[in-house]
Amino acid sequence: MTAARQPLIKVENLTYQYNGAQPVLKNISLEIGRGECLAVIGQNGSGKTTLVKHFNGLLKPSSGRVYINGRDTGPQKVSTLARTVGYVFQNPDHQIFHDTVGKEVAFGLKNLRLPAEEIERRVNEALEAVGLTGHYATYPFNLSKGQRQRVALASVLAMHTEVIVLDEPTTGQDYRESVQIMEMVKNLHEKGHTIVFITHDMSLVARYAARTVVLCEGEILADAPVRAVFAQPELLARSYLKPPQITLLAQELGKRAIPPDVISVREMYDLLQKARADKIGCCG
Repeated sequence: MTAARQPLIKVENLTYQYNGAQPVLKNISLEIGRGECLAVIGQNGSGKTTLVKHFNGLLKPSSGRVYINGRDTGPQKVSTLARTVGYVFQNPDHQIFHDTVGKEVAFGLKNLRLPAEEIERRVNEALEAVGLTGHYATYPFNLSKGQRQRVALASVLAMHTEVIVLDEPTTGQDYRESVQIMEMVKNLHEKGHTIVFITHDMSLVARYAARTVVLCEGEILADAPVRAVFAQPELLARSYLKPPQITLLAQELGKRAIPPDVISVREMYDLLQKARADKIGCCG
């Protein structure tokens, strides 16, 4: 692999099976470049979480290879990979175990043996970034689930990882909390982090991802820009997925000259306004 064109994450012919069972992932190959924002989608059991857990070494391939920055993850420890790839679990309670928010966010930094002053600075910066500045001494389980999700995200931010992987970051949260979390993720992407997130919410995919990988029964069914994926209803049906409501509407109206790959309300509004203006101009 030449350094100039080396992807940040490279998956080669990855197959994974749990304890001799049927493979959960089957011959997966994938490249993710620096600065991308990628959504991984698919029905339950399609292999999404199993795939992304290979990025920081939580799982090791049954066969095939996974490379981070050109280095094979096989012989590397999770603690080493965690310096490059941060992982936020679907359930924040699976990774929170300290009695204050501050201690929780500082945990990974202490393992890096950073100076106390640097740890304190990074903890405060991370809590500010996720809107939890006033909760340094708070017991994490006195917070809402949405706030605990932010604590988990802050723990990753403090590590200054190049890649942030989020497994269903908005599960169990209302619309307002979901948007708040994803706006934070968007901000991190704009600052240069590479983002990989799993979600079942196709409206979030349309709003925040540029590219999406569709998994179905452990195989990649599609790997393309979001707009191109959502414009293929047959492909989505094979994955038991539905595009955002606005895209479904566009596909119905597509029979009347509206493009079928609309993914936002604003786009639809602009197209309808243009169609209206064209009609007035034609008849005027």
